[in-house]
Amino acid sequence: MVVIHHVSNVLGSMLPIEEIVTWSKRVGAKVLVDACQSVPHMPVDVQKLGADFLVASSHKMCGPTGVGFMHSTFEMLSTMEPFLGGGEMIADVFNDKSTYAEPPSRFEAGTPAIGETIGFGAAIDYLSCIGMDQIHEYEKELATYLYESLLSVPNVRIYGPAPSQTDHRAPLCSFNVDNVHATDIAEILDLQHSVAIRSGHHCAQILHRNLGINASARASLYFYNTKEEVDVFIHALKDTIDFLTSQH
Repeated sequence: MVVIHHVSNVLGSMLPIEEIVTWSKRVGAKVLVDACQSVPHMPVDVQKLGADFLVASSHKMCGPTGVGFMHSTFEMLSTMEPFLGGGEMIADVFNDKSTYAEPPSRFEAGTPAIGETIGFGAAIDYLSCIGMDQIHEYEKELATYLYESLLSVPNVRIYGPAPSQTDHRAPLCSFNVDNVHATDIAEILDLQHSVAIRSGHHCAQILHRNLGINASARASLYFYNTKEEVDVFIHALKDTIDFLTSQH
């Protein structure tokens, strides 16, 4: 099983899923794509990507927490055993054996998260009304503006590839400032400027270890953000760096 992200939540880079699927199939491996960072931000054609499994979460798409989806083929799911027991996933029960419902029911044991799923559907409808192409185009512009604005701040190191015509970069920047800890930056931005960013290893410890760092700060944008908000963040970041470096 080859398990890969579609878009990195640290580097902002996008992986060539179709090529990876081709290479994986060549050696008989299945492919699972974590599309949590791509599905909310751009059109994703699951048929074209050709992965065996693709997952995404609701709360990154303006929906409720605690719910998401897994996309696969009926043929693939039919070959798999259920991993939870409960109502709806059973066909017949005997003293010595059980038979299971057809997919997807066999993987939906018990009472599902009904309210959350309805909310998730409403969020998908909302994004579809705006248009994923439109969201993607706007965010590309926003991503470049964030990257270039952050690049102008002294002593800042941004991780991941620079945006270009051919290489789309997600609307986020993970960065560090020389001699300042990422968590201190996030805390002061929050307490003194009401600007919310994230700090830590972003569930990517191995990547941070490979980069030779123990944490990074990350500013992330979505289609409801504006260039003006990026300006506020940059101004607040400069103030925060001044505040923290003058303490030494």
